[in-house]
Amino acid sequence: MEADREWMYEGRIVNGMFSNKWGDKVDEFVAFALRHPECVNGGTAIRCPCTLVKCQNKKFLNVETVKVHLYKNGFVPDYYVWIYHGEKEVHQRCSRSVRVSVSETDQMVSDNMNHTTYHRMVSDAAGPEFNPDEEPNAEARNFYDMIRAGDKPLYEGNSKRTQLSAAVRMLEIKCRHKCSQAWFDDMSNFIQELLPPDNLMPLDFYSTKKLVRGLGLPVQVIHCCVNNCMIYWGDDSDLNSCKKCGHARYKETVRGSGNRLYIRKFKVPYKKMHYFPITPRLQRLYASTATANEMRWHSEHHMEDGKMCHPSDAPAWKHFDGCFPDFSSEVRNVTLGLFADGFQPFVPGPTNPKGKIDVFLQPLIAELKSLWGVGVQTYDISKRQNFQMRAALMWTINDFPAYSMMSGWSTAGMYACPHCMEDSDAFRLIKSGKQSWFDNHRKFLPINHPYRRNTKDFIKNRKVTKQFPGVRSGDEILQDLNNRGLRKVMDVDAEVVNAAISKTCGWNKRSIFWDLPYWRELLLRHNLDVMHIKKNVFDNIFNTVFNIPGKTEDTYKSRDELNKYCRRPQFAQNLVTSKYPDVPFVLNKSQKKDVLEWVKKLRFPDGYASNLGRCVDAKKLKMFGMKSHDCHVFMQRLLPIALREFLPNRIWEPLTEISLFFKQLTSSSLTDEELRNLDEQIPVILCNLEKIFPPSFFDSMEHLPVHLAYEARIAGPVHYRWMYPPERYLRKIKHKIMNKAQVEGSISIGYIMDEAAKFASFYFKEGDPTLPLKEKRNEVYLDDIVDDDMFEIFKPPGKAIGAEGKRYLADNEYTAAHLYILMNYPEVQPFIDVFITEKRRQFPNLNDEVVNVVTEQEFPSWFEKYGMARGRGRGSTLPGRTSFGTGSQASGMPDPGRGSGVDEGPQQTEDVVNVLQQHHQQTSPHHGPGIVMNDRETWEGEEGEDADVGETSPEHPTDESLPIAQFDPTIDNP
Repeated sequence: MEADREWMYEGRIVNGMFSNKWGDKVDEFVAFALRHPECVNGGTAIRCPCTLVKCQNKKFLNVETVKVHLYKNGFVPDYYVWIYHGEKEVHQRCSRSVRVSVSETDQMVSDNMNHTTYHRMVSDAAGPEFNPDEEPNAEARNFYDMIRAGDKPLYEGNSKRTQLSAAVRMLEIKCRHKCSQAWFDDMSNFIQELLPPDNLMPLDFYSTKKLVRGLGLPVQVIHCCVNNCMIYWGDDSDLNSCKKCGHARYKETVRGSGNRLYIRKFKVPYKKMHYFPITPRLQRLYASTATANEMRWHSEHHMEDGKMCHPSDAPAWKHFDGCFPDFSSEVRNVTLGLFADGFQPFVPGPTNPKGKIDVFLQPLIAELKSLWGVGVQTYDISKRQNFQMRAALMWTINDFPAYSMMSGWSTAGMYACPHCMEDSDAFRLIKSGKQSWFDNHRKFLPINHPYRRNTKDFIKNRKVTKQFPGVRSGDEILQDLNNRGLRKVMDVDAEVVNAAISKTCGWNKRSIFWDLPYWRELLLRHNLDVMHIKKNVFDNIFNTVFNIPGKTEDTYKSRDELNKYCRRPQFAQNLVTSKYPDVPFVLNKSQKKDVLEWVKKLRFPDGYASNLGRCVDAKKLKMFGMKSHDCHVFMQRLLPIALREFLPNRIWEPLTEISLFFKQLTSSSLTDEELRNLDEQIPVILCNLEKIFPPSFFDSMEHLPVHLAYEARIAGPVHYRWMYPPERYLRKIKHKIMNKAQVEGSISIGYIMDEAAKFASFYFKEGDPTLPLKEKRNEVYLDDIVDDDMFEIFKPPGKAIGAEGKRYLADNEYTAAHLYILMNYPEVQPFIDVFITEKRRQFPNLNDEVVNVVTEQEFPSWFEKYGMARGRGRGSTLPGRTSFGTGSQASGMPDPGRGSGVDEGPQQTEDVVNVLQQHHQQTSPHHGPGIVMNDRETWEGEEGEDADVGETSPEHPTDESLPIAQFDPTIDNP
């Protein structure tokens, strides 16, 4: 394409006649547009770029009409980049060569007030069917009002803001900062005082909302039965009373008594719900250039090294695509997930619909069926074309109580596990009466695993030979529902029939989701929520280890029933003193104080975790008020460190393993091999916990982790399928309640305003509205650091909050900081490799455990001697940095072909090896002399008996403890 496009605005008329040369250029322009089908509508229509207000690249016309308009009116000003006709980049005017992309051009605001960014916003919101030539209806009139507001400057002489841009900007600020309507009105009045008298700034929130109402999306208000029996919707929309319970739909028109009678002007329903249709909201995602491209990301990205980073990489998604190729062939079809969580601000709990939630899901299911079977014509602005958009629901995401409401499988009682179903081995404890999942995990082990034959540490005299049969398919579950004759809750006889059937199985209803034609084909229909499961597991461990009264599972009842199920006589009641002996998994008073003092002094990076110190109760020796994310951080990062010095190895190791299991499970990217390993490890971890804690410790929450790795392997990374995002958003929704007497209405209005403000904010030239506008309070950008000679490890990721203080480091702190720097500095890694190679050459039988200990103890001094030996006589030493000379070895890199030339301390290494070997021989008598054990000792002796395993010396931690080279929370500022 030629670089000079001045012809578009010059030479159109020559000597009073249209120029043939200019006409040839127009033909070239039209031909160029037709070569880009994504910008052509109906095969022959393109956007008309003439100067008419109704055109200006907003309206599709056939090519001949476009030519006529261009001859008559000319091109819209400054249209040198043909972005609406398929051009990706172009050389702008004359000799000034500038590369301009479509996304950059869309963000530019033209100086011409007839063609602004806000015009594009209105056009995108209205859709391609919006025709300015037609007589406007009530809905179209809203868009006309916004177009006119987009043409009017805020006041005479202001070329930066129009009435529309000022209104949507103010609305976006209100929603972003959660401001009240009263604040909005006061701020609008104050701005009025600052502007000239003839300004067009909206006077208050009402006038602003009225101006931008065309950007809002629809909401339906549906009346409901006060007893949650039905909704007045569809064929039942004209009923005046409930067809199941007979309760009236509307409140009485006359209220009061005696002489104080009032007549209602309108019919007021006893109960109503607000339904936000998803179809226009999905279309809105394709209507904005800010989101349209992202809707195809799942099909355009590629897995790297077999790592799943999105549900589209997982087998469940791919299986669905294989079952329905006609759906997956159009990459713009939408795959949905449905979050469900309890949300009842200021509403009494008994009105919770619980199992009758299906009644209120009917409009959603009907819309999903329509989107699956027929779809809806949608305009994709990123490709400038219409397509038939379809949508499918992939799964639901909910906490465990909501799991029962959505799926129809009861999550209470002995059949609470939705994967094991009737194959559960749960039982009721004799003394406490609780449901226990103790000894429910050996069936997941390999058939030849020794734990299956262990008759001491689990339920006594019991061997396990059966295996877990696997998760049932959708066809098997649907067949089971049909055979049992379960009813949907909307059926007239559902309550009686389902109550009778639920006494013999875990089903309590037939879920409405089975009405979806593809539901039976899904590999995973309802997700177990990792967030709540992990929190419950952590709470149980922490409360039991800290012996929190009323919450610990180590009670007198659990002690009384312990030996009825297990062989643990050492923990039985002393018949002489009537007291119970202490158990090794409970901390004493001084130990609890030490842990809580340590937690109180912890400091985290800003935004990493909340202030856990506020949760410490030093008087009652417990922690309180911990949120789900606090438990998440403590479980995955702090629990192994907090308990390392106070619990025996045989107790600390399983607790560390369950902590690392959750840490690996919640990684942002996962491989199938990693998840298969986790799936094999978690039954062993739970069995090891069963060897420690009493049966009362294991409720359904302690059982569910056994299925989490399987779900992650089927459905992909956990952070797309847990409850953190919806729960945080629900908190945001609660702030929109301005009228506590009309909670639902307040939320509805606030949500609609949020949608409008969010959509409008995509057209602000200030940048991406999804990113925070201000820096974090301690954020430091590396670009601001001018010292190019500084090592990367010393470049701060943040800055301290408050005044700085100085203190001398203790010897152990200095050593830990020194070792942390060496182990995490990339340029030092080659020297670590040389050091380890030398040690393995001197001591071929060293295992990884000993190598780690030797490296931590000897490498810093070895490295110092190595650097001094290599740099002696060949260079100078800078403060804080060792110079390794300037000759052939000037870089200081080791020469693998020869020795280091310094004393590596072989005698010291031999001492370490001897100490560890002696420790292993003492604690593991069944091993031969001189054998260094690999990684981990087994606790089990012959025939399932436990070997007496002592604690690992604190000076020589095992390889499973957190290495000192990693982040040590006990050091505030290393």
